Amino acid sequence: MSTFIPRTGCDAAPDIASIRKVIIMKPALFEHVNYTVTDPDRTAKMLEAIFGWHVRWAGASMTNGRSVHVGTDDRYVALFSRGGTLARPSCYDSPGGLNHLGILVDDLDAAEQRVKDYGLTPESHQTYDPGSRFYFYDADGIEYEVVSYACA
Repeated sequence: MSTFIPRTGCDAAPDIASIRKVIIMKPALFEHVNYTVTDPDRTAKMLEAIFGWHVRWAGASMTNGRSVHVGTDDRYVALFSRGGTLARPSCYDSPGGLNHLGILVDDLDAAEQRVKDYGLTPESHQTYDPGSRFYFYDADGIEYEVVSYACA
């Protein structure tokens, strides 16, 4: 747990009353990420097949778009599209660009086989302390890192 001390302004020192009432706050949790794809239904099917996730919600969204929320009961990715395709800039060179999604699995070999079974190519295999990983790209060129910290 972290300690949160309320402040009276952005750079102000905490006031004495705040110091006396230190609030213990749990660390925040990642709940979802929203990114743009050309076909949210296609990407959702891929994520379901590879990671065992399920569609939590799908429907019309802002600016005449479509969104699909796929993941677990607690965490998900929101896949958005307005339809059509646009040129995708290099994510590692664009501020705010999505570099990759890191997905934690218990069985890296089984996950790699599901990636291959889906017709995608695992690459850049690495083992490091404390785990192992590989990467793959989806139909939109979005990079996924699949990682496991399970004991070998």
